[in-house]
Amino acid sequence: MEFSDITAFLPILLKGALITVQITIGALLLSTLLGLLLALMKLSPVRALSLTAGTFINVVRGLPIIVQLFYIYFVLPELGIQLSAFQASIIGLGVAYSAYQAENFRAGIEAIEAGQIEAARSIGMKSKLIMRRVVLPQAIRIALPPYGNTAVMILKDSSLASTITVAEMTRAGQLIAASTFQNTTVYTLVALLYLCLSLPLIFGVNRLERYFGKSAKGGNS
Repeated sequence: MEFSDITAFLPILLKGALITVQITIGALLLSTLLGLLLALMKLSPVRALSLTAGTFINVVRGLPIIVQLFYIYFVLPELGIQLSAFQASIIGLGVAYSAYQAENFRAGIEAIEAGQIEAARSIGMKSKLIMRRVVLPQAIRIALPPYGNTAVMILKDSSLASTITVAEMTRAGQLIAASTFQNTTVYTLVALLYLCLSLPLIFGVNRLERYFGKSAKGGNS
């Protein structure tokens, strides 16, 4: 691994890393919004809503993410829905991980003690207000550690966007390696850049888990 190779390859890989970050942020936002909606639907007393959400979650979790990306990018255009590879990667990852986010949020909501909800009702709060002011703030706090883990998983799985020609970091590395045959240098740099992106997230998740673990112990003592 020569320094001249590193300085030549790194700017191209950093451009790919920027696209990787954009895909991760876009997919994380989409999965969060859709996941919260699915969680509320699954917990709804309306059977049609809970059944629809449950079916969607099971189907999405049962399909490989790469198949979902292929379907969105290659099949939807045949149905008249044109998406760029970048858009398809965000939607594909966002939809795929919304199923996992939904389970994170559902578990957080169900962890709220029934006594708190009854107390809120006793002072005249309506169901929507209870959800907004009592349940969701606590549920989101409980769901934060697994939410952080999901963010790390989305970051790593953003590399799958390379399969639909998105010029993110993995794709950039493939193109450089194919033209220079410097596989060791290129993929070592790619691995190090992924670590640079993921390690802060991992450390942040670990800190959240320790913090909320201490909070739970303090609340139970």
